[in-house]
Amino acid sequence: MDRNSLPDILAHAWSLLVRGGADRKSPLHTPVVASVDADGLPQARVMVLRKADPAAATLRFHTDARSPKVQQLDGKPVSVLAYHGPEQMQLRIAGTGRVLTEGDTVDGIWNQSTLFARRCYLAQSAPGTPLPAPSSGLPAWIEGQQPTPDQIIPARANFATLWVEVTAIDWLHLANSGHRRALFRAADGWAGAWVAP
Repeated sequence: MDRNSLPDILAHAWSLLVRGGADRKSPLHTPVVASVDADGLPQARVMVLRKADPAAATLRFHTDARSPKVQQLDGKPVSVLAYHGPEQMQLRIAGTGRVLTEGDTVDGIWNQSTLFARRCYLAQSAPGTPLPAPSSGLPAWIEGQQPTPDQIIPARANFATLWVEVTAIDWLHLANSGHRRALFRAADGWAGAWVAP
C-alpha cells in the first residue's frame, strides 16, 4: 500500500476491516463501538465485528435485542474505534446505526451462526439487569453445554443485528518519522483529504 495515495489508503483500510470481520485473530475483530445514552452520556463497549462490506459501506455486529444499547444505536450516530497494532493504524469510523431483529437477512445470519455462538441469547435477563450474585445469566441447564437445535429456538427472539452505515473514516498512521492522517467522507464521494495528525 502506498501511504501517500488516498485511494490506496481507503482500499487498505476497508481490506483490513473485511479481514477483521472474517478473522477472529485480526486486531480489528473487536473494535470499540460508542454511542450516547438517554442522559447524554457517552457509552462505549467492545463488540465483535462480524462483517465489513466496502461496496455498501457497512459494518455488521450482533447484539442482544433486549440490551439498552439497542435504543442508543438504532437510527442514531455511532462511532467505531479500531486499532491495528502491527500496522500502527487507527480508524475512527462515523456512521448511523440500524438495528434489525426480523426478516430473511437476520434469519439467515442467525442460521449461519454455530449453536454454541447462539447460546448466549438464551440468557434469562436483559444485559445490564442487576443480579444477586455473579452469573453468566444463562439457565443452569445450559451452563457449559452446547444447545441442541430444539433448545436454541427460544433464543432467536433475543438476537439482533447492528448495521453501521459508514459515513466517514478518519485514518491515522503512527510513525516515528511522522504521523499521517486522512479523512474520507461518503458525502465527498470517498475522495479523501489529508488533515493534520
